[in-house]
Amino acid sequence: MEDSPDPEQSNHRYYHPLPASDFYAAKTDLKYERKGERSSWVEEDDVAVGSQKDKPRLNKYALASAILASTNSILLGYDIGVMSGAVLFIKENLRITSTQVEILVGCLNVCSLIGSLASGKTSDSIGRRYTIILAASTFLIGSLLMGLAPSFTFLMAGRVVAGIGVGYSLMIAPVYVAELSPSLSRGFLTSLPEVFVSIGILLGYISNYALSGLSHEINWRLMLGLAALPAIAVIFGVLAMPESPRWLVMKGRFQEARDILVRTSETKGEAEMRLAEISEAANANILGRSHGQGVWKAMFVRPSRAVLRVLVAAIGVNFFMQASGNDAVVYYSPQVFREAGIHSEKQLVGVTIVMGIAKTCFALVSALFLDRVGRRPMLLLGSFGMAVSLFGLGLGSKFLDQHDSKPEWAIALCVVAVCCAVSFFSIGLGPITWVYSSEIFPMRLRAQGSGLAISVNRLVSGMVSMTFLSISEQITFGGMFFVLGGIMILATIFFYCFLPETKGKSLEEIEALFKDDEAH
Repeated sequence: MEDSPDPEQSNHRYYHPLPASDFYAAKTDLKYERKGERSSWVEEDDVAVGSQKDKPRLNKYALASAILASTNSILLGYDIGVMSGAVLFIKENLRITSTQVEILVGCLNVCSLIGSLASGKTSDSIGRRYTIILAASTFLIGSLLMGLAPSFTFLMAGRVVAGIGVGYSLMIAPVYVAELSPSLSRGFLTSLPEVFVSIGILLGYISNYALSGLSHEINWRLMLGLAALPAIAVIFGVLAMPESPRWLVMKGRFQEARDILVRTSETKGEAEMRLAEISEAANANILGRSHGQGVWKAMFVRPSRAVLRVLVAAIGVNFFMQASGNDAVVYYSPQVFREAGIHSEKQLVGVTIVMGIAKTCFALVSALFLDRVGRRPMLLLGSFGMAVSLFGLGLGSKFLDQHDSKPEWAIALCVVAVCCAVSFFSIGLGPITWVYSSEIFPMRLRAQGSGLAISVNRLVSGMVSMTFLSISEQITFGGMFFVLGGIMILATIFFYCFLPETKGKSLEEIEALFKDDEAH
């Protein structure tokens, strides 16, 4: 005998668009046309509308909300950028060893594992908006502790707290944007967090350059403490954002969800269609569950083949994102350039600014073309380009390591190769990891599944950051870059085999895509 559904689940069962609603009017005038991997609604008697389906207008309300949510990612970017320069002065001022530097840099990523794992349950309980506020508030406390740190121990405490906030923000921003965005612009909007990470890194580099001339007692504390300013801006900016319509549907708050969908859609008919799709998915995914109960069992105890494929894709792309060594290259780029023969601290920080500009520009280019070109081509181009760049960096580093003279062409090769590596990362793995992680999980598993995948991301990032210098001392920087290049070749093969194209599909269609593949 079937268990009787609870009131929350009953709400999902009994949502039906009324015959007089815009949804039914839209269905009368529209037919559903599917071409290859693309879906769109086109008017039967209006060819012109059909011809415009590949050029969807970007909804301004959805764009504004996505920008506000993505601003949260500046916090991680700023920390990555500023720490690459601040650590030079911290090491001198607090007289810490290279091992302590690795622990200091990597502990934020490891501790962000806590926030990533907790973020799914938290966001399912209190909503996406309030989880973003929680993330920014936690990072704010951590940045103040770091800025006021009188000792290495105090500084580590600030890194731990800030790391938890970073873990929350990395999961919640892409999930929120994916759930709010129309399908034809979701790739661009969901990649905005990576654009803001790159902007944050560039701001960190600029902060390093501007403050490096101050006393070593003050400069690194100001560099780290200034992270409190964007955190405060995020906290107040989130108050102007709507809640995720999919989270509202999960809670049975259909009218609020419909109002938000109307504002993020081009027509009321489109909003009704999106609401009907979301409600249907909610009925299938949440029946018999509430507040995330049974999610871990569905993913690990008795997962379907479709769920296993989603887990492999999401965890794989997050693993390779950090196994690429991108975070470590950015964190330790001044040390890499110093080994290459650049010794002036001003010059070191100046070169990192050039690297930050390249990274930011290519992240924006990727965001603009993601919905036109597709996820797979951009990801394959980015990962293969990273492999070639890392091999080039390895060659340049090996040559410089084996010769006492430091020819300018070899130094230039290293600088160009680093800039190319971070640029290809910004084209592929950087933005697309967040897009995939937030869009391929079924609705009921999305928050906690994304949190799990990003926890793997943070754990690998911490491990690479905390061992990069030690391993490089054993096999040289050149040897390390050859290893990373080999990893990116494996990543390219993995992406080709396991990650399907999701361009132009609604979140509900992506869920069906993995089920269809299971049937075949």
